[in-house]
Amino acid sequence: MKMNKPNYKLIYSDIINEKYPSKKKQCSNFLNKDELTVLDVININRIIFGSTEVNAKENQKFKSYDQNTISRILTYQKENKFTNSQTAIEFKMSRNTLTSWKKKYSIK
Repeated sequence: MKMNKPNYKLIYSDIINEKYPSKKKQCSNFLNKDELTVLDVININRIIFGSTEVNAKENQKFKSYDQNTISRILTYQKENKFTNSQTAIEFKMSRNTLTSWKKKYSIK
C-alpha cells in the first residue's frame, strides 16, 4: 500500500497567501519548484514561522527524513567539514541521529 505525501507546496502557498503575504518573496524560490524536499519544507517553515526554542523542541518530535534528505545532510556535513555537533545545531537535530545515519549508510 503506497502512502500519499502531503502537497506541501499547496499547503505553504495557501498559508503564505492567506496569513503571511509579506513573506511570499522570501519563499518564492521554494514555491517555484515542482516538488519540495524535506529540507525545503524545514526552510520554508523557518521563514514563515521563525524559530523559537519552545516550537523547535516541540516540532522536533515530528520530523521525518527520507533517504535523499539524509544523504544531502551528510554530504553537507562532509563538504563543510562539520562535526556531528555542528551539523546537529545547523539542522536542529540530535547528534545521535547523525551517528546512526553514518553507521547505517557507511559514510565516514
